[in-house]
Formats: sequence, structure tokens, C-alpha cells
Amino acid sequence: MQRPELPFNFNILTRDLSHYVENQVKVGLFDSGVGFSLMLGFSAAYTCYYLLSVAKKPQLISGGKKFCQFLRDHCPVVSETYYPTFWCWESRIQTLLRPFVTAKPGVVYRNELIKAADGGQISLDWFDNDDSSTHPDPSCRPTVLLLPGLTGTSRESYILHMVQQSRQLGYRCVVFNNRGVCGETLLTPRTYCAANTEDLETVIEHIQRAHADAPLMAAGVSMGGMMLANYLGRKGRETCLRGGLVFSAGWDVFECTASLEKPLDRFLFNSYLTSCLQASVDRHRPVLEKCYDIDHVMKAKTIREFDERFTSIMFGYPTNDDYYRDASPIHRLKSVQVPLLCLNAADDVFSPSHAIPVETVKQNPNLAMLITCHGGHIGFLEGLWPRHSTYMDRVFKQFAKAVIEQGSRLQDLC
Repeated sequence: MQRPELPFNFNILTRDLSHYVENQVKVGLFDSGVGFSLMLGFSAAYTCYYLLSVAKKPQLISGGKKFCQFLRDHCPVVSETYYPTFWCWESRIQTLLRPFVTAKPGVVYRNELIKAADGGQISLDWFDNDDSSTHPDPSCRPTVLLLPGLTGTSRESYILHMVQQSRQLGYRCVVFNNRGVCGETLLTPRTYCAANTEDLETVIEHIQRAHADAPLMAAGVSMGGMMLANYLGRKGRETCLRGGLVFSAGWDVFECTASLEKPLDRFLFNSYLTSCLQASVDRHRPVLEKCYDIDHVMKAKTIREFDERFTSIMFGYPTNDDYYRDASPIHRLKSVQVPLLCLNAADDVFSPSHAIPVETVKQNPNLAMLITCHGGHIGFLEGLWPRHSTYMDRVFKQFAKAVIEQGSRLQDLC
């Protein structure tokens, strides 16, 4: 039964409120104690709203009881209430502020350029962690492969935080920088996309050859997570990775692009990311303009237009829809055969909640999905001043440690 709508006149409310405030100022708002009471009342109301509607336990979905119990036993963060930073819990604010409020830990990398099959080169940034006290032998020191987002590099704050967490665990890290984004020369007219996992396969094989006795797992963020999920779906059991972590992935690219094309999100995110992609293309114009109409690419206004004019053509798709279908990890999750934990926020405008593949996850015992009510896109800020750690960092650290040190319990999840 619907409640009867009450008549509402905004002009009358504004007039009465202005009259009230004006009179209170005349008598001294705070001297009278009314101002303090109003402020106290507002604070109490906001606190109640925050505790009842904002701070909630995440939803944990898994395709099998064994994986779910493993996570509850070794990753307590999956069962704890997530308290977003109380002054910036809204999705877009979390997404926009994270790069500015989170610290960038000091990390000294060792860069390595490796050759790809087509003659191109791939830039890897290693953090060897030679000071590790828990794993002093470099030959068997656990390694974590990190995959940044769409235009990200090893210098992104979220990557540096994961390196810092790995350092504390005594692990080695290697960051896979997509072609052409980290200052290296583009040797062939090819960059990267979420659907193509050839470069990732090359990197994983290279790491395995260099450290054959060291356990290896991977974590991908946003597009890096999409690439990792697509790789695991393609390889099945034919991978040396012990497990994977995916943060803020776009599971259905059609739904992601549609969400980002809404007016506010287009203004806040889509246009900016498009310009970043175009800047990377323009930086490598001499080698790319031999094969593509770069002037046409530079006129794109959205990510979809950029992909139509550049990405889908580069990787040989008949249409952009064919590319988006192939890039969507939702179609390959059923084939993943190693433990994969995925973290998404229900309010992520890059990956809308209705496109999170909950039912698909339920059908594969190797998959688990952790969904928070808030967190935005690669946000997950928590604490009064979220400078040094986020909820995402805690999920990463606990799961990485569990997979490396308790991974035997994850065998034969089916």
C-alpha cells in the first residue's frame, strides 16, 4: 500500500528556513545554544544513517563451499564490516579522490625490457625485495605479478600499495606495463587491449623461466583484472599461476561503456580517459600512423569511439561489438580452473552492479566474488584519513598470503 503524497512547496520551506536562520543570527545562533544543538542533531542523524545504510558487511559469493570456507578462515576481511571513509563514501567521490588522498610508498624498481613474438617490447618493473627475512632465498621467493588499469603503470598508487603489502610479506613483485604506456619506445604498430592476452602469456612464461621454483600468483586492477580473468579463462588448468585477484573489473564491456556514457559519468571519467588514451597514441604517432588514421582517432570523444577507430581495428575485429564481446570476461569465467577472488563495489559506475556475474560465479567452485555496497572504482577508502591503506589493500594482502602459504588447501576445489 502506497503512502499518500504530502503537498510540498519548496519556496515556502526556503522562506521559512531563511526567516528562522535570520532571526537566530540576530539573537546569536551559537550563544543561544540552538546552533550547537542543530549541529549535534545533524551529526547524530548522519552517524545513524552512516551506520545503518553505508557501513555494511560485504556480500561473499562462491561457487563452492570449500573456497568460501577457505576465505573465511584465512581472509577475515571478507567477513568484516566495511566502513568507508565517512566523509567521502559516495562512489564518484571515492573514485576521484583516491589518487590524491592515498600515499605513494617509495618503491625502487628494476626495469627489464623483454621481446614479444611480433618484435615488440614489453616493459616489466621488478621489486626484488632482496631484504626479505621470511624468504631470503631469491630462487624460491614468492612472486606476485601485478597488472595496472587501462592507462596505468607501475607508478599508480594502488600498484605501489600492493608492492608495499608484498614487501611486508617478504614477496617479490613484478609489474606488467602494457605496451607504450611506461615511456619505452613502441617498436611495432601495436599497443594492447583487454581481450588480447598474448603479451600476458609471454610475461608469465618469462617469469616462470626466471624463477621456476618460486610460487607465482597475479592480481589485476580494472582493465588489468579483465585481462587476467580472460587469460585464466582461456588457459584453464594450463597455467603456472597458483591463484588470482581481480579488482574493479568491468565484466560486461557493453554495460560498462553504456554506464560511462551517462552525462555526469561521461563528464567526470569518460572524456578524461579518452584523452589519456589519445595522448598515448599521439606519443607513438610515428610508428602508428603507418597503419592507422591517427587524426581520426584523435577526434574521438568517448572510449567507445576510440575503440571503434583504433583498438578494434588494431586487433582485427570485424566490428567494435565483436571486440567488446571478446573483451568481456563474463564469457570466460566458467572456464577458470585456479582460485580466483574478485572484488567489486556495487556502486562502481565503471562496472554497474547489474552486470556483476553473480550467477556465473555460483556455477564455478574456483570462483569467489566479494561485493561491497560502496567503494567506487578502485576506491575502497576507509578510515578517517585513508592515506596509507584501503580495504582493497587488506583484501590483497590477506588473499596473497593465503594462496602462497595455504595454497595446498585450495587443490581440487571441484
